[in-house]
Amino acid sequence: MKKKKKVIVVGGGFAGIKLVQNLDERLFDILLIDKINHHQFQPLFYQVATSQIEPSSISFPLRNIFKRNKNVHIRLAEVLSVDRANNKIMTTIGEFNYDYLVLAIGCTTNFFGNENIEKNALTLKSTYDAITIRNHILQTFEKIISADEEEKETLLNLVIVGAGPTGVELSGAFAEIKNHILPKDYRGIDFSKFRIYLIEGSKNTLNNMSEDSKKESKRYLEQMGVTLYTETFVNDYDGTTVTLNTGEQIKTKTVIWAAGVTGNKIEGFAKEEMASGNRLKVDRTNKVLGTENIYAVGDIALMETPNYPKGHPQVANVAINQAKTLVKNLKLITENKPTVVFEYIDRGSMATVGRNKAVVDLPKFHFKGYFAWLVWMFLHLMLILSVKNKLIIFINWAWAYVTKDTSLRLILTPNKPKK
Repeated sequence: MKKKKKVIVVGGGFAGIKLVQNLDERLFDILLIDKINHHQFQPLFYQVATSQIEPSSISFPLRNIFKRNKNVHIRLAEVLSVDRANNKIMTTIGEFNYDYLVLAIGCTTNFFGNENIEKNALTLKSTYDAITIRNHILQTFEKIISADEEEKETLLNLVIVGAGPTGVELSGAFAEIKNHILPKDYRGIDFSKFRIYLIEGSKNTLNNMSEDSKKESKRYLEQMGVTLYTETFVNDYDGTTVTLNTGEQIKTKTVIWAAGVTGNKIEGFAKEEMASGNRLKVDRTNKVLGTENIYAVGDIALMETPNYPKGHPQVANVAINQAKTLVKNLKLITENKPTVVFEYIDRGSMATVGRNKAVVDLPKFHFKGYFAWLVWMFLHLMLILSVKNKLIIFINWAWAYVTKDTSLRLILTPNKPKK
């Protein structure tokens, strides 16, 4: 029997999980390395941030996912660099050798070089970020009750930057809790003065979707009371004042930055092997250009194809399908057979704006409203890893739909006694 090949997979996101789940245990020993000990279901981060579901509902411990996979080993560490000549990686807990290296390290928030915004704005790229936003929002309303009039204005303005799916879904969710939930909890606050701003640099919301979806998402947001600025950029944010490129200023203690992503950095690759957005250039089998046994999948990979000359969209479906193709190819390589190329079939995109409000683009047609909202919920529920979590989320959604309320508004912060 052939000696098993050692595969190191860096990153436990959609691509990394799918790859490890499907690699043939008779052929490969797998080491999965990640900075955090759980897989995070990113499409529902905004629901944690707005107190609609619990963090544990969308977070899955890696050791639990692979508890039955005897060929899978897990290490909690950050990968610092790749030594390509010696087939090893350097991490915060030591060095590891590999036969094949798969980088599925994803992306992080892009602040476009603005250090003030990076220092003062909130982000939504992890479960921890979602909990931080939830805590911040709830603490803000606790402060409003006893704040003076001048401070109240700053606390009652919420600014979200970037009108992609994350920004749109966040804005819609906050508008809903403003209208249906928070007034019941905070009776002393005039919620007519609570303003939600959504700021977007392009002409439209949901800029990568159809014209119908752009128009309808904008209409939904405006109906819900969101103040929408398009073709507008944030020049600065010092923690209390947002300065726009138009010269207008918005007083606020809450800015959520959802305006772009850039690839997570890893040392060991030349500039010519990197593309814009800090993504690694790969061939049609997801092999990093200029390497023999290093692959990149998901958001960190940029693959140019006739249908996608500027690379594929950075969405879960691409990551999952690239991982599936790489599983096939690694097996074919061990069998000395020709590899297959990756071809992405776009099955559509969707976004939800609020209760009974969503837009769905399929290859042949578009639809919106209540049915689109149901489709969005069903498909996201099916992508959740465990049956238990599917059930918990479904019950939470059903309860929230019937009652227009949740009971998840917990502030979870350290309670250190004053010295």
